[in-house]
Amino acid sequence: MNRPNHIHFAASNSEIAQEALVELTGRYGQVPRYAADVIVALGGDGFMLQTLHAGTGLPVYGMNRGTVGFLMNDYAPDELPDRLAAAEEAVIHPLAMRAVTVDGVVHEELAINEVALLRAGPQAAKLKISINGKVRMDELVCDGAILSTPAGSTAYNYSAYGPILPIGSEVLALTGIASFRPRRWRGAILPASAVVRFDVLEPDKRPVMADADSRSVKPVKSVEIRSEPKVAHRILFDPGHGLEERLMREQFA
Repeated sequence: MNRPNHIHFAASNSEIAQEALVELTGRYGQVPRYAADVIVALGGDGFMLQTLHAGTGLPVYGMNRGTVGFLMNDYAPDELPDRLAAAEEAVIHPLAMRAVTVDGVVHEELAINEVALLRAGPQAAKLKISINGKVRMDELVCDGAILSTPAGSTAYNYSAYGPILPIGSEVLALTGIASFRPRRWRGAILPASAVVRFDVLEPDKRPVMADADSRSVKPVKSVEIRSEPKVAHRILFDPGHGLEERLMREQFA
């Protein structure tokens, strides 16, 4: 991007992030979001997702003041405008979730990383899975299931033994969580154009919650998920440390 003249700094509530906010605004000033060329997010991956979900359309450059920091750059306060000017931009599109609760209320959310269905009671969930209107699995007995974007494939999806997806691959990962039946089911890789629907079987006896980037809805009886290409999130990375390189490194860690 061009060398930014107007930077808006945002920080999580952690002490280390707030200290960084004071240091950086003291050195580079602070402008409101509506007047900014770029947002610098100080925190961890959770705060980065929160910043992206704010939906300003501005590029966001994260600096790690949290724990994992997969979507963040290293914290270095010197020569920040030059780093921003040299940064590589990755554009990612979220998932759109439409969840219907057992009492018929519809909830719509966007998810940059993943939509997860999780059992909300002591018994395993029973899910019916349809792809583009065709039933592909009559009954999955599990602790839950995850539909992940490439950007989110190293997060919850990877912890559930799902595949890491290359950025720009135009596919989604469907991964079961502690799948019990079918015993050998290992998930699926779907085109990004797929419309995925989960119907919760026995929702009263086996309640299920739906989670879109940690925004939860429960108890649900059905969840429909599709890619949302009309929404674009712009993330900035230091040269040579972009999202594609990070995803590649994760596969050999």
